[in-house]
Amino acid sequence: MRIQTVFAIGVAFLAGCAGGMYQGKQEAAKAADGRVFELRTYTAEQGKLDAVNARFRNHTTKLLEKHGMENVGYWVPQDEPLHSSTLIYIVAHKNRDAAKASWDAFRADPEWIKVKEESEKAGRLVSKVDVVFMDAVDYSKMQ
Repeated sequence: MRIQTVFAIGVAFLAGCAGGMYQGKQEAAKAADGRVFELRTYTAEQGKLDAVNARFRNHTTKLLEKHGMENVGYWVPQDEPLHSSTLIYIVAHKNRDAAKASWDAFRADPEWIKVKEESEKAGRLVSKVDVVFMDAVDYSKMQ
């Protein structure tokens, strides 16, 4: 009787683990298929933040939308030294695969290539780009 009890407990434990792994895989698949936010922080070359903002204002935001990205918001820090050198923005994608496809299409777009070349005739505008992909938590107003 004791061996049967231990066996039953073991089977129940393994079933619980398998169920948990299945649920974890489902959650991971849901996250992979769900909306994803991308936080991007651009550090402009010294004295070039106005040119970066002009390029975004006049061209980049429209091109991002053209390639399936949703412009969520754009900010500059209030305090120096970041105020005069940093642009922070968030775009949203249907999922990570869509993000990759959108960025690949954006970078290959002849209009973007032309805009980038023309805006950088006097030198590069951005010295550093930091990227963080984010999932909204369940209590976030933005999903």
